[in-house]
Amino acid sequence: MEDKLHQFFKENDFDVFEPHQGHLNRFERRLQQPKKKKTPIFWMSAAASIVLVLGFYLGSYQQKKTYDLADVSPKMAEAQNFFVTTINQELKEVEQYRNIETETIIEDSLNEIEELEDQYDSLLKELSKRENKHQIIREMIQNYQQRLDVLERLLLQLEQQQNPAKLELKDDEII
Repeated sequence: MEDKLHQFFKENDFDVFEPHQGHLNRFERRLQQPKKKKTPIFWMSAAASIVLVLGFYLGSYQQKKTYDLADVSPKMAEAQNFFVTTINQELKEVEQYRNIETETIIEDSLNEIEELEDQYDSLLKELSKRENKHQIIREMIQNYQQRLDVLERLLLQLEQQQNPAKLELKDDEII
């Protein structure tokens, strides 16, 4: 053990020189100087915390101003839930048909649905602003119905494309 310690000191150059003249005096003078008072960090952190809390409160207050169809009444919440669930199920069904041949048909229909979603977003903004909420609610429900219609037409086209002999159309009925 001692050999390793001696070897360590031999291999490494350590600063073994004496400090410069007056070093001890300069060090003692710095110790004797009065400390400068800094602004307490406590007050800065408290102010920052207040600003953050106020910002979160105002942000959440602004979010509460936007309404959704579900916020109108429990029946509207139920209707919205029905439409959203049905649309999601039909989108999953559409994805099963996705291949190179059906890509353009699917993308065209999905673009149409995106446009309807943009219209729905503008209706949401109007719902929080206007007084005539009944008209806007009807338009929102019609928007959901239009999205479902687009998806149903798409599914019908995809089924026809996959099995043309299986489906025959007569007077808009499937036989």
